[in-house]
Amino acid sequence: MHPDFNKVRAVGVAKSFGGTLAVAHADLTLGTGTVTTLEGANGSGKSTLLLLLALLLRPTRGQVLFDEKPAGPAWHARGRIGLVAHFPAAYLDLTARENLTLIAKLHGISDAYTKIEALVERFAITEFADRPMRTYSRGQQQRVALARSILPAPRLLLLDEPTTGLDGQGLDELELALIEERERGAIIALATHDRVWARKIADHRVRLDNGKVMEMES
Repeated sequence: MHPDFNKVRAVGVAKSFGGTLAVAHADLTLGTGTVTTLEGANGSGKSTLLLLLALLLRPTRGQVLFDEKPAGPAWHARGRIGLVAHFPAAYLDLTARENLTLIAKLHGISDAYTKIEALVERFAITEFADRPMRTYSRGQQQRVALARSILPAPRLLLLDEPTTGLDGQGLDELELALIEERERGAIIALATHDRVWARKIADHRVRLDNGKVMEMES
């Protein structure tokens, strides 16, 4: 199976943690070159659904399909998925540049230095790029997380509350980056509480309620 895919679908997906049903039933289709927002209250299942799509959780029921083919637990599509989650996916004793360089090596990215420096400038990381990440504010960590997720040019880009901690400049850079990723043909899904921003960026909007996809709108 080729790691590039044009469509991702959640089909009847549910996820339980013990006796708690985090995602009750999700039918969702994500297409190439589109941004889909997942909206809903805290605890509605947005973060869990993103982790299911990222193949970091296995569904209790249902399937996640890539071009209509099921993804096994060790499927190599994971290398084509970029994720910004609530938890920092970084080594906090390393600097931003060191974290980005590590990702570039793991993905075998050519011309890594140029691409890293472009992202460091894009997300206004330069001023703190050579300090250990444990000294960063929440917003600074978020800027690095966004750069890290985009660096490998993922086919599927998943973002959990990507505006968290960002100031006005950071929000502008995030919006521009998502537009460029969409134009590149990436499949993008993001969870957000910001309805105004969602209307601005989304091609499709999904509302979750108690773990169920309740409505969809374009």
